Amino acid sequence: QLVCEDINVDRFYPVLYPKASRLILAFDEHVLSNHFKFGVIYQKLGQTSEEELFGTTEESPAFAEFLDVLGQRVQLRDFKGFRGGLDVTHGQTGSESVYCHFRDKEIMFHVSTKLPYTEGDAQQLQRKRHIGNDIVAIVFQDENTPFVPDMIASNFLHAFVVVQLEQGGTQGTLYKV
Repeated sequence: QLVCEDINVDRFYPVLYPKASRLILAFDEHVLSNHFKFGVIYQKLGQTSEEELFGTTEESPAFAEFLDVLGQRVQLRDFKGFRGGLDVTHGQTGSESVYCHFRDKEIMFHVSTKLPYTEGDAQQLQRKRHIGNDIVAIVFQDENTPFVPDMIASNFLHAFVVVQLEQGGTQGTLYKV
């Protein structure tokens, strides 16, 4: 009764089928996804609007290094791995992205600075179309700058991971989450 009032749990019967656990596991594996796509947004010091975030075209050396931590840079044309909705035939979503294959999982990152920039489009709809439809976005900051999830209007983005470069590390590059 603790599970649900509509379910009767007075009697249980053993499953007398030796392959049952293997079948349940196989079914569970079909439900689990091995492909993921995450947005990556570069937020420069003082940027506080969606237009500013998606309007950034250059990458700082620290952001470029962070992308190398996330995965490997891949050429999208004829890419054979999980593409995360990016165009691998005609180059309409840029020429390069960041991809990671980790423990039988494939991750394609939708990097704001690598998606096409459209001159004269303040909203940068090409960039927002991909990142705005992701569930999770990583926001990288070179310096401490305020980030509020409401900066980006999206019905899909539910989680933001704000990563900041930590200054003064003697053991190499450090990040603060």
